[in-house]
Amino acid sequence: MANEYTFKASMEDPNALITEFFDINQNYSQEDQNSILKAWNFLLEKTNGLRRDCGKPYYMHPLRVATLLAQNNLDAHTVVSALLHPVHKFEVTPDIIKTEFGETVANILITTNKIISLPMNSKTIHQADAIRKMLFAMCDDARVILLTLYDRLDRIRNISSLAPEQQRALAEAVLEVWAPLADRLGMQKEKNEFEDLSLRYTNPDAYLQIEKIIAQSQEERAAYLEKAVNSIYKSAERTGISVTITSRAKHYYSIYQKMRRRNKEASELFDLLALRILCNSSAECYMLVGIVHGLWKPLDGRFKDYIAMPKSNGYQSLHTTVMCEGKPLEIQIRTYDMHNMAEHGIASHWLYKKGTNHDLVEADKLDIFNKLQQFRQLSITDEATFHTLKNELLGDEIYVFTPRGDVKKLPAGATAIDFAYSIHSAIGEKIIAAKADGKIIPLTKALENTQIIEIITNPQAHPTEAQLKIVRTSKAHQKIHSWLMANDPTFSERLDAEKAKEAEQLQEPAPKIRKQRPKRGDGPKEAAQLQKPRKVLIQGDKNVMYVLAQCCKPVYPNLICGYVTRSKGVSIHRADCLIYQRIPNKDERSVQVQWDNED
Repeated sequence: MANEYTFKASMEDPNALITEFFDINQNYSQEDQNSILKAWNFLLEKTNGLRRDCGKPYYMHPLRVATLLAQNNLDAHTVVSALLHPVHKFEVTPDIIKTEFGETVANILITTNKIISLPMNSKTIHQADAIRKMLFAMCDDARVILLTLYDRLDRIRNISSLAPEQQRALAEAVLEVWAPLADRLGMQKEKNEFEDLSLRYTNPDAYLQIEKIIAQSQEERAAYLEKAVNSIYKSAERTGISVTITSRAKHYYSIYQKMRRRNKEASELFDLLALRILCNSSAECYMLVGIVHGLWKPLDGRFKDYIAMPKSNGYQSLHTTVMCEGKPLEIQIRTYDMHNMAEHGIASHWLYKKGTNHDLVEADKLDIFNKLQQFRQLSITDEATFHTLKNELLGDEIYVFTPRGDVKKLPAGATAIDFAYSIHSAIGEKIIAAKADGKIIPLTKALENTQIIEIITNPQAHPTEAQLKIVRTSKAHQKIHSWLMANDPTFSERLDAEKAKEAEQLQEPAPKIRKQRPKRGDGPKEAAQLQKPRKVLIQGDKNVMYVLAQCCKPVYPNLICGYVTRSKGVSIHRADCLIYQRIPNKDERSVQVQWDNED
């Protein structure tokens, strides 16, 4: 859990600061303390009175990062690495670090600095190559992930000293990569803080509006939640269950997402409140759901069982939403052990055992690490495949079932084709249709959580380019691409031809678009055909000219990307579009784009 600690000692007094650090982190041996103190003095010597743009001493940032890691009980090697992670800027080579602080610290720093030195600019953070290096480097040592994440957390906590364009670039990078990564590592508190702090700089008006609404309703909210908490305590006590209940307002970014999805102001939303109930066993969790549903009517479709089906980051809990006194109230129910996992995430698997500094705890439990290890063995030369991989690692996920009851985890937006390939490549290659809960569904339709999926195959079927454009998992994308390259001699030729056509289109003037209205007498079918498509926001702006690329024909809710053309404004492509990936100098001309959910 990443609490922000404020040092009481003056930041101008390095000796007092390091003394306070040891006072608040007393779990290090004398040998560990000597190593940390040596690193601190080394940092002071190399920075030699330097200050950052904000006016604070240069050493304060690495000290704050080291403190975050120490609060999570990370070993001395990690804390030493945190103190030393900026010194490579002062002509300190890995060989010097290895000689002075050992090979472990040197290896952690080499990998960490590769990741931290990646550009934060929103136009380059999306580069598949940069993200590839970041993700694959992390699975060498989990301490690298924690050090890197807390470096970014401290930077966005202290973002106010940066120039406005740097603030926005950092905030966008955090929302794009670091908050989803924290989520997949089970670090929920860090993920929420990443999102809330980023919202302040990506959409300050919305942030201030939400802040004002929450502040205004604080007293009313406290009375409402206290009444609900007392009701649960009384009912739990009657059944002999000992519980701990905490209440909270949802974090700002979650509220912001609800505002966008429902096209409402913050003042119009009622389900801004949540309770968390902690108990001693899984059996008690399910008993408490019954108690809560006996007190208040549950909302249909709002119950989620992450105990029976944990998230890939290890998160377990029961979620339900009930109508309490006319307002929706979200309630989470979990054991104390589950709560420890939800709070510490990756740290609960990678914390060092007390009394040792060498043995990692349960190093192979996290699904994301297993995936990273598997993907690192692959030869991924196709950037579209890697983009699919990145979204599979960092995106949301769903759970679906085989007819025999086996659970398959897939990224949100996955289709029956992805499901088929997750079972076996031979099934994916021969798929011709699919059923969800007994009903035929289009192969292009995104699967929904908890559906039972049945695949229908034909020995004569084979992968197609159309399938390549709709799949969402890296396995399906790579298998289909490989099959087409091996069995369709014109596939690579068409890719080259489309690339040449796209380059030629860049020189053409932008076409004039005329709005069409249905003629009088047109029936519902014709009117539906003329319904305007979902609009695209260019860096959050609705008033920028753009065109939808004809090579991949993106439609909502496809993941999209865009770049500035010479004459047509911004060209919008599907994120997995091979033509887009091969456009020369696209990185310098890329801009942030997204579908307008309010349209």
